[in-house]
Amino acid sequence: MYKSFPDRDGEPTSNESDVPEAQPGNADNPGEQKRLPWGVKRKAQTGIAAVLVAAAALAGIKGFGGSEAQADAPPPPNVTVSQPLQRAITEWDDYTGRFEASQAVEIRPRISGQLVAVHFKDGDIVRKGQLLFTIDQRPFLAALAESRARAASAQTQLALAHSEYARAARLVSDEAVSQEEVDSLRAAMRSGEAGVAAAQAQVRSRQLDLEFTQVRSPVTGRISDRRVDVGNLVGANDTMLTTVLALDPIYFTFDGSEALYLKGLRDKHKGGGDAQQVQIKLQDEADYSWNGKVDFTDNAIDPKSGTMRGRAVIANPDYFLAPGMFGNMRLTDGGSAQAMLIPDAAVRTDQARKVVFVVAKDGTVSVRPVVPGPLVGGLRSIRSGLKADDRVVIQGLQFAMPGSKVNARTGKIDPPAAFTPASTPVQTPISSQATLAAR
Repeated sequence: MYKSFPDRDGEPTSNESDVPEAQPGNADNPGEQKRLPWGVKRKAQTGIAAVLVAAAALAGIKGFGGSEAQADAPPPPNVTVSQPLQRAITEWDDYTGRFEASQAVEIRPRISGQLVAVHFKDGDIVRKGQLLFTIDQRPFLAALAESRARAASAQTQLALAHSEYARAARLVSDEAVSQEEVDSLRAAMRSGEAGVAAAQAQVRSRQLDLEFTQVRSPVTGRISDRRVDVGNLVGANDTMLTTVLALDPIYFTFDGSEALYLKGLRDKHKGGGDAQQVQIKLQDEADYSWNGKVDFTDNAIDPKSGTMRGRAVIANPDYFLAPGMFGNMRLTDGGSAQAMLIPDAAVRTDQARKVVFVVAKDGTVSVRPVVPGPLVGGLRSIRSGLKADDRVVIQGLQFAMPGSKVNARTGKIDPPAAFTPASTPVQTPISSQATLAAR
């Protein structure tokens, strides 16, 4: 009488058989098909779906030939390798310093008097012996005339003494004069000779005083401004009139550490004792454009700073360089050494050491510790750790793992000249103000 209804999972709620009794067909439509209950139909559909999923999985596992498909391994990464360049290089050590005049002279008068003329313009280039100042000559002309008159008087006295001595010498044989008188006349003659010499020395002294009234430049160089104007009295060896600096050649002084001094000393001995070459660039220059050589090192290391003072001499024919200018200097012994060059980016830092990645013939990457040297036109020189036939990774370093396999492609390292930066224009300070130009 009562019929069970399926629960949510499609199962009956009673213990009756899963297959219900057949129901009589419709009398009006005897060919009508019997319908299955809803639970039985749901199970049939679920079974069909499971069979389809299993078939799809099996089709994915099996290939057309009946063998199982395997996932392809990723190809090894591509890196670019190259053998290091071998070049002869010159190594330099860096210093800083300032320019100094090769000669610095303070112009002071050697006599006292009144300044009557100035014969130069402030800041001019003067030559050795060029007239700079004139001091009033009249007192010194008078003193020279007086000394010359005294010299003439001394000459007259000497001539008289000679005459008297000659006369007495002739009478000695006749015993007309005593020997004592002859000796007195001889002494008077020698005293007259000394008087003439003293008078002539006084004349030369007065001539020097007159010459000193014209103050001349002792060196060729650039003169400063005058410190005393015309009409002022100047004191002998006291008043400073101006200064002159000899600038061709000009000196460049620098201080170097004891370690650099010892290195330079040994390099100089290896090079046969030749003068060490230097190159200097100024504060606003990009390239080293001034060349010279070291001509002096001090005789002791400063115990306070632990540095040695050195000096280089630089040609300065157009007087462009001035004392006090700051410069960056590099120094070498003039010799060259063979070195291996690789791109600077190929050198990596591994904690406290520098390494490069090298690829073997079978494509295995290995780490090679190296001792790097200075940069040469954008390439890093390697002092030790590399061989000429090593294949160094220069591109794709992020894919080079020690012990892994890579696909090495041969590249090329451009010569250092290709990495040399072009000369940049001089960096001049920007003007603080500007106005419209007059038409």
